[in-house]
Order: sequence, then structure tokens, then C-alpha cells
Amino acid sequence: MCGFESASAVFDKDCRVLNKHVSFNSLSDRDFYVHLLLKPETNDMLQKSKGIVLHTLKYNDNSVIVDMYTELSGRTSFLVPVPRSRKSAVKAVLFQPLSLIEFEADYRPNTTLYRMKEAKSFYPFSSLPYDPYKSSIALFLAEFLYRAVREEAENKPLFAYLQHSVVWLDECRQGFANFHLVFLMRLSRFLGLYPNLENYHPGDYFDLLNACFTSSCPRLHASYISPEESARLLRLMRMNYDTMHLFAMNRVERTRCLTIINDYYRLHLPDFPVLKSLEVLKELFD
Repeated sequence: MCGFESASAVFDKDCRVLNKHVSFNSLSDRDFYVHLLLKPETNDMLQKSKGIVLHTLKYNDNSVIVDMYTELSGRTSFLVPVPRSRKSAVKAVLFQPLSLIEFEADYRPNTTLYRMKEAKSFYPFSSLPYDPYKSSIALFLAEFLYRAVREEAENKPLFAYLQHSVVWLDECRQGFANFHLVFLMRLSRFLGLYPNLENYHPGDYFDLLNACFTSSCPRLHASYISPEESARLLRLMRMNYDTMHLFAMNRVERTRCLTIINDYYRLHLPDFPVLKSLEVLKELFD
């Protein structure tokens, strides 16, 4: 007769496997392994954390794969059930670019895709998804972070910087046209890519490959920018979110700065691709 094995039969089979493959030193050792067989699933692997949404990919009709930068484990991927029921513990609308969420997930060992059990927003946006300029910046920065930040380990200073930046952008009401430029330059500190600003003199070139200013034009490669653009880049490096509105740039200058920064990252990060959202962002803030 076909059918499923009974629980007692499965248990007896597992015990025979243990006796065959494991050499016990005492009866207490064997009892310990038997205890493991009988032990029910626990919540020991469930952990609560906070995360910033970088990328989502539809897995099937009821699930998505979400890549986030988390407070406890850095860059992490999750399988997220998003059933259409109103009573669902996880809502699909939570996972917009740069959304700040608090979640509980099953962190089982020997896997790189963890199951998310519950999720909720710990900072509901007031303007970021609804402002076309801010939402375009968020889309670009989420894609940029998804490609650039690959560290799968705790880095609380970086998480704090990302969280502070997202909240600042959401709360800012004006003067944020340079936000993405300042964000990317300050991000380079956390990735070990911040350029060397020492020994700058007016008229210097900036060597993108060696990340430093130089008085002479590099001859061994073409990855450098002119003295005029170098001076503009230096000003940009000295900006912060509170002062960046004092540095006026037109769209052409801002677009050129964004291209230079993107090229700089591509030189120093292996396999950094061309970003799909880059061209969209270049058309903003005329």
C-alpha cells in the first residue's frame, strides 16, 4: 500500500542511520543525538533587525526576493512572502527603493537567502515616494548601492550613514539638487575609496585612477579630469547636506560631476555595471 511513513518508522530509520554512521563513546552520547532527532523546530534562528531596501525581484506570484542593507548583517538577500491577503504579515508596498523597514527573518546557516517572517516600516516616508525628483534620486541611489555595496557583514557606521541620509532627503523641503553627488562622495569613505585631497594646488589635474591631484597631466592613462573640473570636484568633496545648497551648479555641471563620480567608482569597483537609472537622473534639476 502506498502512503507516507509513520512518525515511529521514520524515527527508527533515523536511529539505524545514526548507529551505522556515528561511533558513540557512551549511551549518553547516543541519547543526545536521539534528542536532536526528536527536538521540535525552535525560534532560535529568528532574528529581528532593521534594513534599507536596495532591490526587489519577483520570484513567483506570492513571493519576491529583496536585497537590503541591514544593521546586523550588511548586504543580505531575503525571500519575502507577499500574499494578497489584507491580514498578511508582510505588505509588498513596504519594499520601495530605500524604504526603512524593521523585520524578523529566519537566519538559517549554510544559506544566502533567508526567509522573512514579518516586516513593518520603522520610518514612514512623508515625501520621498511622492516627489518625482526625490523618487528619482532614491531609485538611482538604491541601484547604485545594490551594485556597489557587497559586504555581507555588520557595519553599523555605514548603516547609520545610509539611514541618516535617507531620512534627511525625505525631510528636506528644498535645496537638495546636489544631494546625490554629496551622498556618493561621502559614501566613498565607507568603501575605502575616498580620494586623497592633500597637496591640492590651483591648476592641478585629478587622476581618477590613482585617486589624487597632480600638477601634471597623466601620460600613462586617460582617466583624469581637467583643472577646472578638478576644482569643482574639490568643492563637492567639501560639501555636506547642510551646506550643499550654497554651491550653485547648473544642470550641465551637475551632470558632468555625476558622470565623473560614476566613472571613478567604475574604475575602483570590479564589475561595476552601467546603471539604468543614471540617464534618468541626469535630466533632472534644470
